[in-house]
Amino acid sequence: MKCTLVVMTALLVTVVSGCSGVDGGNVPHDEMRKLQAQREMMVEKQIMDRGVENESVLRAMLKVPRHMFVSSILKWQAYDDSPLPIGNDQTISQPYIVAFMTEQLDPGPGDRVLEIGTGSGYQAAVLAEIVKEVYTIEIVEPLGKRAAELLKKLGYENIFVRIGDGYQGWPEAAPFDAILVTCAPDHIPEQLVKQLKFGGKLLIPVTNKAGGQDLVFVRKTAGGMIKEAVLPVRFDPMTGDGVKEGSKR
Repeated sequence: MKCTLVVMTALLVTVVSGCSGVDGGNVPHDEMRKLQAQREMMVEKQIMDRGVENESVLRAMLKVPRHMFVSSILKWQAYDDSPLPIGNDQTISQPYIVAFMTEQLDPGPGDRVLEIGTGSGYQAAVLAEIVKEVYTIEIVEPLGKRAAELLKKLGYENIFVRIGDGYQGWPEAAPFDAILVTCAPDHIPEQLVKQLKFGGKLLIPVTNKAGGQDLVFVRKTAGGMIKEAVLPVRFDPMTGDGVKEGSKR
């Protein structure tokens, strides 16, 4: 426990001293303090206690105001240990899953990352606190537009949002150091692997034959793909013409 408290204190000092563009959306001061306390508890109890150790990831999770990425009526549930609805039959992922997936990619400050499935924009914001650039694609137009507006409002100048079919990736911005997919196809899209650098990492939930989903870590090498299932998960399915056509092959 002492070790956890020491780490949390050090991270909080770094986050407070480094805060710049991200704010809580003109929330009253007392309310902001309560939300910040909930965020700190989220990081300690839901994320650190489950084994996430990467300090860049922990700092990002402490800094990004998750309550801004859900509707105002869900504000006080934003830091709960669960996914939440964001409209259009989509959800914002459980905080631990966001932290776990980010840590699995082991992102660095010079990295360029592609995200498939912008959703609320929360995962993109967490990544943007760590890496050089985030390119994120959302197929549901209202969600993509809302996320783009919010991310701009929060001051993220290193996030680029596109409305479209994420199955095809973002070829003109490739190659990427890492690709993170937050919706589940039933196979690994070949186009995404092509857009990775050699040595690059892909993290993607894939629907298995039993109907469940496995979070699959892929590393691209000169000899091909190295794949490993790292966690059973549950994500919204990938939609669009690309995944339908790919499933027929």
